[in-house]
Amino acid sequence: MVETLQDLYLGFSVALSPSVLLYAFVGCVIGTLVGMLPGVGPLAGISLLLPATFGLNATTAIVLLAGIYYGAMYGGSTTSILMRIPGEAASVMTCIDGYAMTRKGRAGPALAIAAVGSYIAGTVSIVGLMFLAPLLASFALRFGPPEYFALLILGLLVLAYMSGGSMPKALAMAALWLLLGMIGIDTMTGFFRFHYGLVELGDGIGVVPVAVGLFGLSEILLTAGQATPPAVMKPRLRELLPSRQEWRESAWPIGRGTVLGFLIGIIPGSAHIISSFVSYAVERRLSRHPERFGQGAVEGVAGPESANNSATSGAFVPMLALGVPSGPIPAVMLAAMMVHGISPGPLLIKQQPELFWGFIASMYVGNVVLLILNLPLVGLFVNLLRIPYPLLYPAILVFCVLGVYAVNGSVVDVWIMAATGALGYLLRKFEFETAPIVLGLVLAPMLEMSLRQSLAMSNGDYAIFINRPIAAVMLLVGLALLLLSLRPLLTGRLDWRRRLGGQAQPTLAEEKRP
Repeated sequence: MVETLQDLYLGFSVALSPSVLLYAFVGCVIGTLVGMLPGVGPLAGISLLLPATFGLNATTAIVLLAGIYYGAMYGGSTTSILMRIPGEAASVMTCIDGYAMTRKGRAGPALAIAAVGSYIAGTVSIVGLMFLAPLLASFALRFGPPEYFALLILGLLVLAYMSGGSMPKALAMAALWLLLGMIGIDTMTGFFRFHYGLVELGDGIGVVPVAVGLFGLSEILLTAGQATPPAVMKPRLRELLPSRQEWRESAWPIGRGTVLGFLIGIIPGSAHIISSFVSYAVERRLSRHPERFGQGAVEGVAGPESANNSATSGAFVPMLALGVPSGPIPAVMLAAMMVHGISPGPLLIKQQPELFWGFIASMYVGNVVLLILNLPLVGLFVNLLRIPYPLLYPAILVFCVLGVYAVNGSVVDVWIMAATGALGYLLRKFEFETAPIVLGLVLAPMLEMSLRQSLAMSNGDYAIFINRPIAAVMLLVGLALLLLSLRPLLTGRLDWRRRLGGQAQPTLAEEKRP
């Protein structure tokens, strides 16, 4: 413990030096702006600015890129809450209740709770990164393709079970986009599947155009179809702070989101996206009033925002401790470290303690910077709602088109956004949940790859999923959830028969009366 504190003191002496502090601040500002722009996201921001770090020393470069990463996690909540447009994919779940709070005139409290929850989750998860990195990284190494397949299947079933709505509907939406997620070049054989002559579909259907279409464009279509558009909101200063009740309702979701996000962040994949889905599902299932979700429940903002920021720190555990990236963003940062002559892995802490502990300390500093940046700007962000809707919605549509086009410079992505916007409009009219669609699209490549790798390992024998203890346990839990989801249907059928029987007996008795 004493040695860890001494190392942390060394890290703060590096992180609080003027040059590192300046680049941490610059990274946080750029990350916040990148997160607010629809369609850009942290991966694009880091990739675009990676060449700018070549003239910096290794510590400063990694601090700058990390600031962009977790700054984007903060910034993505702003457009999600105010306009129902996810600035980046991890903010999809924040759109649901964050925008509903905005419609009720509670945009200020939603933004404040998102900022505070992100700060708490980010800070606590850094402590976890500092103390638990070796232990948790060694456990993650026990996961092979069969375990990943079982984990992803379990994740889909857990989310469908906890959604609180119809499990068949949720699974149907996820299955639809699992199928559509197979479009593109097969990574194992190189075969170009289901492309219909469109070269742009080589990388598959992008998450960004689908998310922006489902949540941004469909909202514009729904509002435009109303006989009377919603009134323009004029926020007051005293309404910008959350009430005591909102703080109380947010406390446990922030805590649970922090733990869930950090644990999920360690597992390879799109952890920051998956963690926000899991957190939202857990909060809805645990709530005493699940009907409030989707109508402006503050827990639906606090939990997912905390989870995706906590997952950011969790994703650094295998990267720093093992040199194994847990997703595309850590992979880019790993490449940046190697460009600067750093060899990530178990020896990094001993060979270059200044870099490792300076990076850890800079994350503490970055979280404070982001809190200072975001809380005073809540009033400025909320004032966007003073813009009349006839002017605001065309501007939102322009941002959607520009943001989606900027990701790959592809007009096909814009058409995908338009198609999914129309689809989202129809699905919301028929009361289907649209969030599982995005999750299915994210999980499809990982699910297919882990299944095929598992079968390649076993020469086509499906028993590998039962013979591996961790995979077998997760699949059994998923089966139990399926059976639990069928219980209301069976109970309802029995009640229906009992009611028929109960109605029949009095009728016979009445016939026997004189």
